[in-house]
Amino acid sequence: MTKFATFAAALSLTATSALAGGYVAPVVEVEPVVIDAAPAASSNAGLVVPALLLLGVIAAVASDDDDDDDTDGNNNNGNDNDNNN
Repeated sequence: MTKFATFAAALSLTATSALAGGYVAPVVEVEPVVIDAAPAASSNAGLVVPALLLLGVIAAVASDDDDDDDTDGNNNNGNDNDNNN
């Protein structure tokens, strides 16, 4: 009987130390996500679009080669071919 009491005492001492403190839930630390907000890009569409349109008009006027006067004296009626077939 003393062997049983000794075994029971040893078992109870090991069981209490194993369960001391109870269950502790694991703590998972989540690092906060930092989103760097990029500054809004400044658009000068109010200046760029009219400037491009103005350049287009200037280019169209500069490339206008519809002249009424013929400076070389050759009247070919819009035909630039040299051969007369």
